[in-house]
Amino acid sequence: MPSTNQVPHLQTALTGPLLELEEQILSHRTEIEAWFRKQFKNTPAPFYGSVDLRNAGYKLAPVDTNLFPAGFNNLHPDLRSLAVHAAQNAVTQVCPIADGVLIIPENHTRNMFYFENLYALQNILENAGYEVHIGSLNPELNAPMVIELPSGNVLILKPLVREGNRVGVENFFPCAVLLNNDLSAGRPEILEGIEQTLLPPMELGWANRYKTEHFAHYSDVTESFAKLINIDQWLINPMSIPCGPINFKDRTGLEDLAQAVNNVLEKTQSYYDTHHIDCKPFVIVKSDSGTYGMAIMSVYSPEDILNLNRKQRNKMASVKEGLQVEQMLVQEGVYTYETINDAVAEPVVYMIGSQVVGGFYRVHTGKTATDNLNSPGMHFEPLSFEESCVLPDENQNPDASPNRFYAYGVIARLALLAAAREIADSKGQLPDINAI
Repeated sequence: MPSTNQVPHLQTALTGPLLELEEQILSHRTEIEAWFRKQFKNTPAPFYGSVDLRNAGYKLAPVDTNLFPAGFNNLHPDLRSLAVHAAQNAVTQVCPIADGVLIIPENHTRNMFYFENLYALQNILENAGYEVHIGSLNPELNAPMVIELPSGNVLILKPLVREGNRVGVENFFPCAVLLNNDLSAGRPEILEGIEQTLLPPMELGWANRYKTEHFAHYSDVTESFAKLINIDQWLINPMSIPCGPINFKDRTGLEDLAQAVNNVLEKTQSYYDTHHIDCKPFVIVKSDSGTYGMAIMSVYSPEDILNLNRKQRNKMASVKEGLQVEQMLVQEGVYTYETINDAVAEPVVYMIGSQVVGGFYRVHTGKTATDNLNSPGMHFEPLSFEESCVLPDENQNPDASPNRFYAYGVIARLALLAAAREIADSKGQLPDINAI
């Protein structure tokens, strides 16, 4: 049994509603697990994903779902067997005769943290029994590149090539191609029309995907789930609305954005008043596509938008690959009242297939409970999730770590189910979530 003595001490400012939520989750875990099995049978989970959660004490909700996750090197070492088993199941479901997996990474050339993630992901798949090579889209790479990692391990990147309707490296063209590149720069022509199984599909890259659509699916998922266990949907669902077109540099659309912010603030304040929540509402304004914590800000009033200075507008104007921001997601802000060694923290849960395989706390010593923590200066504290996310402890109270982490695994899987429904919707195959 994996050791849990390295789990960092968790401090949470708790009030009644979240404890009630956890109690409802724990008392309905049999129905919950049966419901997840049926849902993922109808809409198969993406190959992998990670979900950023925020625990406000009165609300527990996802704020971002990444379908091309990096950070596998930050998972607790005790969880390797969980990840290996989940990877075996996930590859077998999509490619039963696969004997190899090709990973297509981001085009980084010097990001050692990302390379450590690639090595960890490759190691998981190799231990699952697959030959694994990494084929880079980087046009500057024309020969194998050997990278010596800070961990002492060695990673080899090879140029991606295409032969007919298959992509690979050298003489390696497996049926399973795993994207660890979020396609912010668009759909690579070399991947168009290939006969191999691409995981996840290119339609889920940031060239096509919008966070607004994800959270719309998440709202449908949580509406069904809330009825299943008899809870208020608001406890697990952040209000999310789109706003655009926006051009921060020439200030086009800022009045509409300010109005959207005001609408979310007013609705959140109304809910706070009704349920006696003594907090000041805030809003997260972020690009409707893209990742890496870019083009995102915390807002407390409409005037915060109208009074942005040039530096702030330039920061909000572009995302990864220098792409211009055109549409924003205006989302109810969820406080994070968890701390590790007095630094604000938020849990990030990792899944392969529909199985939780681990997670970590994203910790930032320079941020507050309302800030985006995915920013320079963050660090990670790994968690051992094996018992806590899969098997809650009936003999402990709801806010004991095993039960709190089980609740995190449930909410993360709700977000993963929303992503699965995104995939089905992109194929025109979206089933009624209640028709099971």
